[in-house]
Amino acid sequence: MMTGQPIYILKEGTERTQGKDAQRNNIFAAKTLAEAVRSALGPRGMDKMLIDQFGDVTITNDGATILKEIDVVHPGAKFIIELAKTQDQEVGDGTTSVVVLAGELLKRSEELLDQDIHASVIVDGFRVAREKALEALEKIAIKVTPDDVETLKKVAMTSMSSKLVSGDKEFIANLLVDAVRTISEEVDGKYVADIDKIKVEKKQGGSISDTVLIQGVVLDKEVVHDGMPRKVKDAKILLINEALEITKTEFDAKLNISSPEQMQAYLDQEQSMLKEMADKIINSGANVVFAQKGIDDVVQHYLAKAGVLAVRRVKKSDMEALSRATGGKIVSSLKDLDASMLGEAELVEERIISDDKMVFIEGCKDPKSVTLLVRGGTELIVDEAERAFHDALSVIRNVIEDGKVVVGGGSPELYLSNVLEDYSKELPSKTQLAVKAFSEALKIIPKTLAENGGLDPIEVIGDLNKAWKENKYTYGVDPIEGKVRDMKEIGVLEPLRVKKQMIDSAAEAAQMILRIDDVIAAKNLGGDQGEGGGAGGEDFGGDDF
Repeated sequence: MMTGQPIYILKEGTERTQGKDAQRNNIFAAKTLAEAVRSALGPRGMDKMLIDQFGDVTITNDGATILKEIDVVHPGAKFIIELAKTQDQEVGDGTTSVVVLAGELLKRSEELLDQDIHASVIVDGFRVAREKALEALEKIAIKVTPDDVETLKKVAMTSMSSKLVSGDKEFIANLLVDAVRTISEEVDGKYVADIDKIKVEKKQGGSISDTVLIQGVVLDKEVVHDGMPRKVKDAKILLINEALEITKTEFDAKLNISSPEQMQAYLDQEQSMLKEMADKIINSGANVVFAQKGIDDVVQHYLAKAGVLAVRRVKKSDMEALSRATGGKIVSSLKDLDASMLGEAELVEERIISDDKMVFIEGCKDPKSVTLLVRGGTELIVDEAERAFHDALSVIRNVIEDGKVVVGGGSPELYLSNVLEDYSKELPSKTQLAVKAFSEALKIIPKTLAENGGLDPIEVIGDLNKAWKENKYTYGVDPIEGKVRDMKEIGVLEPLRVKKQMIDSAAEAAQMILRIDDVIAAKNLGGDQGEGGGAGGEDFGGDDF
């Protein structure tokens, strides 16, 4: 107020939360999300049933999927959801762990804030602890070569042990390791495994054990003409992205036809052009055609007459996969076509899978693109299996590319907790408290594994600390057997990259949230906020998600 006249700095209706209230609101949101997914962690974790506004159901225990499906309005909660997405995009696994750890770091931070320790001191302590933890992780990493198939299988089975497919994890692990090793390449002395080259095709029916790996490509398409063969051996494959039909001109044109003879001549010319297209394909030696665009009925007729199998409207991504698998080049124009551009496969066949027709391209010599045909009793099971496969493929890729693993079962987190506990004694008093808080927060992973397995977490942590003092650094929680065991001995292994990303991301997220001491939210004054609108119009102090 100046001379009795109010001065508005912010728009009328704007809500502002400052200081500790702002910090606590954000911490509360992060902790609540962490609690929501915490029970899904580990081989004894529970699933969540998520129902969207249209009534569609998703059943999963994948952290990223759970958080993606939850409709939140709190900006602090949205930040934690982005954290899970980043973990999923970068390393493909550990999405539940990163959210649980971030929530616990913030919970420990809140206790320090209550002791009047400034947020910036906690942030500095977390930064120091994160660097030390990442350094210590490297020391306990176990080196793995891309040819160590058994270790790769153990890593895949560890990832799938908490998923719906855990009953068939050994069978699935064999398929997935074969798939990733097939598409892996050595570039400049380093292995690269682009799992986007592994196509996952879902088809409801059968069971998960009916899932197969095709050394080639499977298309959810059918042969275009009834007269064409349904099976071609020793296939010579043409991949074309040109329309095999008469295309309309890009400008308006008018034909003046004044007699039946002229009409017939026009039709004959069109027929001749289409026949010429078919002849060029047949003369090239191709006996299988995959077209990205349409195929005219006349061209289909001539191709069928010559015993050529053809499929049309193939997606661009599938065309690229076919090119990698068969070695064929994608042809843009029939004018440039010659036999050297054709791909090869031992077999191209149309099969009926669960009442749907699909085209299988198998027996490629050196396929750089393969397909997993995922089966399952219901659509929900197939979808969850696909998510489990994505996580397992990602961890196999991580190990092949990095060549390093650590043992699982909460063992690395407890190791790091003890390392940080010892390290904190060398630091100034307030920073020491922050590093100790980080150390205690890391124990949330083995604690949660124990809780979800129906064990006493205090007893389990005591047993793990006893093992630590006896230099048994590979001991962790086995929720299935209900005791502390040597994780290396029973083959519970995880990629180093997943653990590093988890600690890195969780620490950075906690640091960023702690640095926020002012939340300014615009109020929507126009009535209904509409979908997703007006995040600022909600009361951030409550549990509005």
